[in-house]
Amino acid sequence: MGWGNIYRRRMKVFTAALIIYLDYKAVQQRGKWTSKSKRNALWEKAHERNAKRVLSLIIKLEGLWVKLGQYLSTRADVLPEAYISLLKQLQDSLPPRPLKEVCRTIQKEFGKSMDDLFAEFVEKPLATASIAQVHRATLLNGQEVVVKVQHDGIKAIILEDLKNAKSIVNWIAWAEPQYDFNPMIDEWCKEAPKELDFDHEAENTRTVAANLGCKKSPGESYSSNRVNVLIPEVIQSTKSVLILEYMDGIRLNDTASLEAFGIDKQKIVEEITRAYAHQIYVDGFFNGDPHPGNFLVSKEAPHRPILLDFGLTKKLSSSLKHALAKMFLASAEGDHVALLSAFSEMGLRLRLDMPEQVMEITSVFFRSSTPATEAQQNLKSLAEQREKNMKAIQEKLQLNQKEVKRFNPVDAFPGDIVIFGRVLNLLRGLSSTMNVRIVYMDIMKPFAEAVLGNINKTPAANAQWIYNTPVHSDVETKLRQLLVELGNNDKILGIQVCAYKDGEVIIDTAAGVLGRYDPRPVQPDTLFSVFSATKGITAGMLHWLVDNGKLKLDENVANIWPEFRGNGKEHIKVHHILNHTSGLHNALADLRGENAFLMTEWDACLKLIEASQPETEPGKQQLYHYLSFGWLCGGIIEHASGKKFQEILEEALIRPLKIEGELYVGIPPGVEARLANLTLDTDDLKKLSEMRNRAEMPSTFQLNNISELAEYLPAFFNMLNVRRAIVPAANGHCSARALARYYAALADCGVVPPPHSSASNPPLGSHPHIPKFPSKKTDEKQKGKVDGGVKNERSDGRQNIYIRIEEDDDDDEEKCSKSSRDTSKGGGPENKKGKIFSNPRVHEAFMGVGEYENMCLRDGVFGLGFRRLKSKDGDGSYSGFGHSGMGGSTGFCDVKNRFAMAVTLNKLSFGGVTAKIVELICSELNLPLPEGLSGSGDINRPLIN
Repeated sequence: MGWGNIYRRRMKVFTAALIIYLDYKAVQQRGKWTSKSKRNALWEKAHERNAKRVLSLIIKLEGLWVKLGQYLSTRADVLPEAYISLLKQLQDSLPPRPLKEVCRTIQKEFGKSMDDLFAEFVEKPLATASIAQVHRATLLNGQEVVVKVQHDGIKAIILEDLKNAKSIVNWIAWAEPQYDFNPMIDEWCKEAPKELDFDHEAENTRTVAANLGCKKSPGESYSSNRVNVLIPEVIQSTKSVLILEYMDGIRLNDTASLEAFGIDKQKIVEEITRAYAHQIYVDGFFNGDPHPGNFLVSKEAPHRPILLDFGLTKKLSSSLKHALAKMFLASAEGDHVALLSAFSEMGLRLRLDMPEQVMEITSVFFRSSTPATEAQQNLKSLAEQREKNMKAIQEKLQLNQKEVKRFNPVDAFPGDIVIFGRVLNLLRGLSSTMNVRIVYMDIMKPFAEAVLGNINKTPAANAQWIYNTPVHSDVETKLRQLLVELGNNDKILGIQVCAYKDGEVIIDTAAGVLGRYDPRPVQPDTLFSVFSATKGITAGMLHWLVDNGKLKLDENVANIWPEFRGNGKEHIKVHHILNHTSGLHNALADLRGENAFLMTEWDACLKLIEASQPETEPGKQQLYHYLSFGWLCGGIIEHASGKKFQEILEEALIRPLKIEGELYVGIPPGVEARLANLTLDTDDLKKLSEMRNRAEMPSTFQLNNISELAEYLPAFFNMLNVRRAIVPAANGHCSARALARYYAALADCGVVPPPHSSASNPPLGSHPHIPKFPSKKTDEKQKGKVDGGVKNERSDGRQNIYIRIEEDDDDDEEKCSKSSRDTSKGGGPENKKGKIFSNPRVHEAFMGVGEYENMCLRDGVFGLGFRRLKSKDGDGSYSGFGHSGMGGSTGFCDVKNRFAMAVTLNKLSFGGVTAKIVELICSELNLPLPEGLSGSGDINRPLIN
């Protein structure tokens, strides 16, 4: 191309782009002063005008712009009908190049005359596209073929068009910053030139055909996810000519022929979608250009899709293939933690910490397709959702209109997933064009699961299933053997076990993987959701305030918390709350059905507690306060101390015990990389039907309720915004070593144990409790840097997804610094020389015995905040205390034997795994078995509190 042609071509592109842009801006302004009834007509006319402009320009320029037109023509799910109806002729109906030019190219490439190559060559092309045209021919041996011939001089045109497209994208990003398509155009600039090498396309065609099993002989076996499609065989190729076997088929846009042959369009598009799911998730090698012109349907029954044109293909690394599968499955299951982990593995980083929006974005990405008739509604819905999201961003970051317009929530966008996104959009457009509805979640899920379904989850498949830490004792060796056995029986996904004896660590084992679709190993510092084991932590905080003279156990709650007074709650005392005898056992029970997300709102839940009414007289009946316990204690803690719940947690327990970064009630941003994902042991769930109701449980927490709750809990508590909520009855996140250290201190009347085992790596307490993020200024400087940019990195190589822009919180940072200085010597003035409690009878308080006996219901399972534990086959006295959570996570101590242990796990069962572990350890140490935490054969006593 001469400079004159380049200049003229560039001027045509930019002139058309400017005219279309100004036209739409003018319509936008006119629409403000037009009645609603006339506004739609105004926009329809604008779409018709500009679609004609786009089509005219593309036909004149050809080259890369045809590719763009083909892509737009498939987006019937989001583009106006005017564009679809005009641009769809670009799929295969461009003006052909002269036959003389075609023959010259063929003869030059093969070094032979046309007569030496073909017995017959049809002059009229079957189709003409952006970079080549296809002719039917017959080889000298009689085989029918198609010959794909590259347009002469197309390479220079494509490269110039890429430069122009890049310039337009830059201009759009400047004029309308919220529409920055640079990552997309950069990836296209890298991939598009590969389409110009037909030897490359021939090899791609062979690879995809082999991967999909298109040429398997009758005796060969197929995978369970076999797809039923056809791909033409490659006969011969050069850089500019490709000869393929001829397959007689019907084009997807030939509706009349499809109907005449009785072809089921739904099945055809579903099979095409399955073929792409196989290519992406199973093979990691896929065609990046699935527009309607690249498909036929075989005329012979059974009618099968014929896949064509493998010039633009994408090869995925094994790690990226796994990350894409994880992203898909996390989106399907609403698992925020796995989703953010997938983003991190892909190299996608966000500049904003709003997990609920991230899930919305991926849900849109994998949404079901709809017929083209619903395109306008889709456009409206997507626009409304974007406006809602940007408003939330504006409020969170306190941006003005100009700033929010230029705000881009994505800090780093990996080019590898651009083609993947393009394929999904093209497939969605294809189904809309064909007027069929495709549920991508259902069709693609088996293929994504095939990639991640056996990700070294069992010891038999993973030599590193037990995390590599030193063995502390002989009993730990035997414990690890038991864990391997349970893991191979699919009873464990991920687990941690830690135990102290006489103040020293004797067990500290981590094993398994972080989640069903997350093959990363569980480490000693992994954070598990421990559900109601949180109550034991919350109770300890309240006892700490009693120990420091901030309140009394026999004090009326209303005296501490004035808003609590009323509705018959005047006589409820602090010890009634701790002993589960306040009569408020069903308070907030309706949240599960009415609005579960309300439990993430601290102030709203406190107000509901204030408005609640007891069902029984205080102190008369012990019924488990499974949900209300946390906010009852939390309200008392905040009102008695004058501080926030989290402040007391850090002051009373975290800093004195030196367990920073490994025990939370509501996690902070920045720890996502260490979270274990929850899943359910469905076999255990089936056993609930064989169990009996329990007298100590309230009416809203019996077996039928628990069964429903168990199915709903993993999905709900895998949501990151839920994990961040302060729910003091159920939302603790901790490692087993942090929870065990807490109970080891309680076992010794609050004496802080010696530093945790130096063999643990990373060391306990080495994480910042509240992770820091780059400042806004630093972030702006680093914007767009993927390798060497600011990452919230950790010493062990794991990194978090967010490069978060912080609000202006210098005052808060100063407070945190001051608090850190004040407490750097061991938890502040309240830390009594290595003790977190000074009361020598604090054990009696925890268990509700001795002088505290009159504060507890006789023979009740609970003391003051903890479950009381008797020794099996003992004298009937209480030997210890602790608390378990739904799913089996547990922490407890045996006071008489100075023993403490904790189990955390992510495959929720009803205590069978935990019971086996407790039984083994107690047996090996010759310790009495605690009732309620052992006896795995007792099906009527599931471990749920």
